[in-house]
Amino acid sequence: MSDLIDQVADVVERTSAVVVGKRAQTRLLLIALLAEGHALIDDVPGTAKTLLVRTVSRILGLRFSRVQCTPDLLPADVTGSVVFDEAASEFVFRPGPLFANLVLADEINRASPRTQAAFLEAMQERQVTADGVSHPLPQPFMVLATQNPVELKGTFPLPEAQLDRFLVRLTMGYPSEEEEVAILERYRGGDPLTSVTAVDDGFDMTRVRALIDDVHVSPDVQHYLVGLVRATREAEDVELGASPRAAVHLMRACQAAALLAGRDYVVPDDVRDLAVPVLAHRLVLRRDALLDERSVAEVVSRLLRDTAVPAEESPRR
Repeated sequence: MSDLIDQVADVVERTSAVVVGKRAQTRLLLIALLAEGHALIDDVPGTAKTLLVRTVSRILGLRFSRVQCTPDLLPADVTGSVVFDEAASEFVFRPGPLFANLVLADEINRASPRTQAAFLEAMQERQVTADGVSHPLPQPFMVLATQNPVELKGTFPLPEAQLDRFLVRLTMGYPSEEEEVAILERYRGGDPLTSVTAVDDGFDMTRVRALIDDVHVSPDVQHYLVGLVRATREAEDVELGASPRAAVHLMRACQAAALLAGRDYVVPDDVRDLAVPVLAHRLVLRRDALLDERSVAEVVSRLLRDTAVPAEESPRR
């Protein structure tokens, strides 16, 4: 396991050489990828959302694809379509940009609801169906969608059913003054992404995911996690709480986080650290809570304070 931890640390270090001051976001992105989930990146333009995804994909040696979402984007533009091959005198399937390892759906809330729905089967089933035939997507497969929260004209907010399919939601945030100066210095000699290379000997995603499957989650931690998820459904500020899928996603994220920390067991702190990025985007607040300008992150943080924490988990015997 130690060689895996070294590889992951190397990924974070190499990413930090390009994307300044985003170690926490890089860690969340890796957790989502290793846990076979998808990520929603919500922030204003120019905060390195696309750069982070491109850097991680290049370091891991994964195939990267980008879809610029616009109101006139059609589902077939994303999934691919069946076309007539004159040379073979038959209809063949031509894959779309979804057929990659890391798919960046840039400004997904600008796509129409019909096109947004085209991502659903791919995200959940890891396949695309065209003309009644299912086509499996490459593995690993991850959708990373970005949203611009400040421009509402011409956008279509993601429905709850689609938000629930994203394992984590993260924000980039503006850099500090020192970090912004460091960004200028790194770009003074050109684009630092051009010098990025893949990790030595590749990144064995199959082996990593097998190790994650074996990370132990004790009954006490499971009850703590489920209790937190169920509390979101009973909170007075919440109109729609987290789903059972959210509980599964939170557990898988905690298993990935434990592995990255060099443990083969989950502790309550893993649940506490990941509760907001995994649960907050799935909640719908009541109208009075919105009028009082409360945020879903604040609600989840309050529930964390109110939910009893089990005794510290110990390694398996």
